[in-house]
Amino acid sequence: MATTFLARLSKLTHHEAAGGVLLMMAAAFALLLDNSPLAWLYDRLLSTPVVVQIGALAIDKPLLLWINDGLMAVFFFLVGLEIKRELLEGELSSWRKASLPALAAIGGMMVPALFYAFLNWDDPIALRGWAIPAATDIAFALGILALLGSRVPMSLKIFLLALAIIDDLGAIVIIAAFYTADISLISLSIGLIGAAILLVMNLTGVTRTSFYLIVGIIMWVCVLKSGVHATLAGVIIALTIPLRAKDATGLSPLHKLEKSLHPYVMFGVVPIFAFANAGVSLIGLSLSDLLAPIPLGIALGLFIGKQIGVFGFAWLGVKLRLCHLPQDMNWAQVYGASMLAGIGFTMSLFIGTLAFADPEHASAVRIGVLTGSTLSAVFGYLVLRWATRSTPQSEVGLSSGRAG
Repeated sequence: MATTFLARLSKLTHHEAAGGVLLMMAAAFALLLDNSPLAWLYDRLLSTPVVVQIGALAIDKPLLLWINDGLMAVFFFLVGLEIKRELLEGELSSWRKASLPALAAIGGMMVPALFYAFLNWDDPIALRGWAIPAATDIAFALGILALLGSRVPMSLKIFLLALAIIDDLGAIVIIAAFYTADISLISLSIGLIGAAILLVMNLTGVTRTSFYLIVGIIMWVCVLKSGVHATLAGVIIALTIPLRAKDATGLSPLHKLEKSLHPYVMFGVVPIFAFANAGVSLIGLSLSDLLAPIPLGIALGLFIGKQIGVFGFAWLGVKLRLCHLPQDMNWAQVYGASMLAGIGFTMSLFIGTLAFADPEHASAVRIGVLTGSTLSAVFGYLVLRWATRSTPQSEVGLSSGRAG
């Protein structure tokens, strides 16, 4: 019986939707806990001080910040590995492959940000959150898409994955450019020396991942102390991991790390982050709270802005012959995927933690992200279920190549 249970558990964790489902469960549990008599336990847990000290070097943060600065650096490390692989040998390795999702991603970042900015233009503090609805949650969006099974054409899955990866790349640039605190030049300089060492290791053919990780951890500490957000260290480290050099097993260090890290991030890091950041008290919540500029700007940006930006820029790109729609995709499916791109969840919550530090704004961010992401998930699923309901794969190319 134990063997059967483990076999079923292994099969479940390998399902495409498993990561997204676990993410939803973690968020739901956080909401339930924060609106129960045990809310004090949830708050006390996340505020628990955790100290790591070696000599005079000490990192003293509450558990919540260890999750947001530490565990999320691992998440961004995996994102960096995926971005590098896709850029060098995957779906982003040529303009022909990348043009459609790239244009869609640009629209999907610009239009939601404009929605938010329009509603918060007269409040300089609230305006700091303009990038929150610009993000897309890869695990959540692909998890919803996976629930539709084989009826979804492979090109649509690739389109949404590539769009989300480009979206993440945009989010990384935004974090580096707009959400950096006062900088310590000494710590930053040491961190840059660490990055240079990693680059030299790459260029000289070093394939032992342990060497990269040791230097990477030191670099992460320096970046953390510098004022630049520590998660960016994860991306920089990932970009130095060799992709084309092969070890004795015939695999590159990047492929091995990506494969080994993926389950830990999808079933560990991301759900823990969701649990730590999705909790918001709904006690006394009124319609006026939902319609306040910050949550309304985020919700409308994710639910309305994303679908307008993604679908609009994709359609315009095809019409202007800057890109083409694959033969096995139609515009109804692109529209459904555009709605799923409005699931900002993990990335939106993360950018929200950088934009606002005070609890009042943090609650508004969570309400907006949860509302916009939920609406996008539900309506995106329904639209795609309708768009793929009974269309034979040989006929799905309705208006694809003919549209441009």
